[in-house]
Formats: sequence, structure tokens, C-alpha cells
Amino acid sequence: MKVKITILVCVLMMALFTGCGQKNGDTNNESGNTNGNATPDVVTTASIVDNEAAFENAISAKGTWIIAITKDLTLDKDLLLEGEFKNGKKDDSGKDIIQRKVALYAQDENRTITARYTLTAPKLTVTSPEASIQHGTFKGDLYVSVANFKLIDATVDGNVYFTTEEAKSTFNMDETSKVTGTQELKAQ
Repeated sequence: MKVKITILVCVLMMALFTGCGQKNGDTNNESGNTNGNATPDVVTTASIVDNEAAFENAISAKGTWIIAITKDLTLDKDLLLEGEFKNGKKDDSGKDIIQRKVALYAQDENRTITARYTLTAPKLTVTSPEASIQHGTFKGDLYVSVANFKLIDATVDGNVYFTTEEAKSTFNMDETSKVTGTQELKAQ
């Protein structure tokens, strides 16, 4: 198992560092921004976590753009996925791509999924833009407060509540994903 985790970490790091180099002329001001505005620009590497405290830190606004768990985790408190993160890639117009991913799986060097994990908590609220849960199971109620949230080959064993009409109308889940409870608009 340690070999698989090491390989997963190496593959994720290579993918992230490929697009994370600093361009000529980019300089940081005192707040750490490269664009001079008051909103922080955050580009981070993956956070590979195997315990509850590390997971809570990784999903915080000071965490990482991708959070990959390495085993089933159970937390007895409500969780908040917050913060805006860049994934180190650019879109067709050259703008940084915003993304946040909760990876509930392990993969090998060929990106073949080798294990799926379950994250259990009473409630997970998503406020990170362009977020997704991928290739595993979340047990609990999910509250989505942002547009374009995705389930990718994932199961929500609970309800999905959308706190805005935009969050509900832009929600996407692929054909292998499922929600065992209801999906409805509900204020928090």
C-alpha cells in the first residue's frame, strides 16, 4: 500500500508542477498576490491525507486545491470546503483555471483507480468555486453554495441541498454518480 501511495503522490506532484512555474515578469507584492488586487491568488499542490485533522486543514481556505484521502475517514462534526484555488493550468484564453477537488480514491501510475474511500460527516458545505467530489463516497448531507459543483464517479449517501438556484441549476453529475437522498433547494 505504501508503494501505491508513493506513486500517487509522485504522479500528482508531477502533474501539478508541470503547470505551476512562474512566468517571467511575475512578481509578488507584500500580500503574496501576483495581480495586485486584494483577492489572494492561491496555487497549491495536492494534500494527501490519512487522518481527520489533516483533512480538516486541507479543506480550509488555507488548504490545497486537491485533497486526496488514503483511507476511509469519519468526522463527527460539520465540514466546510472553502477558499478559491488555482490548479496550475490555463484555459484557452490564458486565464488561470479555478478548481477544487476532493479525491476519495487512490490511483496507480497509469491513473487507474486502485481503491475507493468513504468520507463520513454529518454535513459538508461547499463554498469553493468549481469544486468536485470524485471516485468515492461521501456519507452525510451535502450543502452546495457555489455554481458548477460536480460529482464525478461519486456517491452521496445522503441528501444534496442547494443554497441558491444557481448552485442547483449548474450542478452536474456524471452517469456513474448517484445521490441516495433528495436533491432540493434549501437555505442553510
